Amino acid sequence: MSELPEKQIKRLRSLIQEAETNLAAAKELLISVLGDGEAITAPRDVVLDTPEGKVIEGVFDGQIMIDQEGKNYPVPANYASKSKLVEGDIMKLTITPEGKFLYKQIGPVERKTVIGTLSHHDDKYFVEVSGKEYEVLYASVTYFHLKEGSQVAVIIPANNEDATWAAVEAAL
Repeated sequence: MSELPEKQIKRLRSLIQEAETNLAAAKELLISVLGDGEAITAPRDVVLDTPEGKVIEGVFDGQIMIDQEGKNYPVPANYASKSKLVEGDIMKLTITPEGKFLYKQIGPVERKTVIGTLSHHDDKYFVEVSGKEYEVLYASVTYFHLKEGSQVAVIIPANNEDATWAAVEAAL
């Protein structure tokens, strides 16, 4: 039996990670639709107590992390902006014994980069791409020194047409 080329192994790992991310997102959506954790027959533990602290897994919704029980956890806007988190990314939150919140992206969704125009209304910032608006974090707007009408490259989930948030990649 010959060994798989490294490129195929990387692709397989990517496909597995994408499948796990999609499964987690589907579970989150099912819970939000049915309103209870009973919707999933065999939920994985999302809260663990470790020597480093309490570990919680959840899905990034564009500005916060939501665990399987629907509890919201504030993700610092500067971290989300700098890390270019995208709606649907799977995250891990560790709450240390001292009460410190440490976030880490553990399951990025498949992404695509698109170009749009920044607009501002209703006290929020949006990037309009092909007739659809995506909300962007104010921290990204200030970091990139964007102004209304700026051309912006943003990252959106590749397989989620219902996404309402984008991450700013660069000012053009």
